[in-house]
Amino acid sequence: MDPITSNKIVSFIWGIADDVLRDLFKRGKYPDVILPMCVIRRMDAVLEPTKQAVLDTKKMLDDAGITEQKAVLCSMAGQAFYNTSVFTLRNFKSRGNHQQLLADFEDYLDGFSPNVLDILENFKFRNQLPTLAQGRRAGHADREVPRSRHRPDPRRHRQPRHGHRV
Repeated sequence: MDPITSNKIVSFIWGIADDVLRDLFKRGKYPDVILPMCVIRRMDAVLEPTKQAVLDTKKMLDDAGITEQKAVLCSMAGQAFYNTSVFTLRNFKSRGNHQQLLADFEDYLDGFSPNVLDILENFKFRNQLPTLAQGRRAGHADREVPRSRHRPDPRRHRQPRHGHRV
């Protein structure tokens, strides 16, 4: 990526941070929220085309009593990760109260595969959720970002090599 494009993207992300996170977090704490939300948004966009197939497969596996589901769900998602929550980031734009937003967003996060949950744990992102929910900002990650920016090029997303995380 050339430096001009990179600078435009960085400015765009920090502009959203100023709009969405102002009055909730001190500017020095923005990275604690922005980086995990960028990662979550990207994963959400990558999984969007296969979301319903993953949900249908999850239900079928649960109904059949199959507990070892990871490989099948990854296969249905076409990625090395998946999300089995009924929610997507777009679902969080209009929540009436912060308790419901927090509960639904936690359900969404809990729906990710174990490898993604490990990444989120390393970010310590859940520590930020009460503040985001209080300000009703958890659903705004997708607010100003054009869909086309998140459409993955299937040729660029390969399975990670053995031993590498998502």
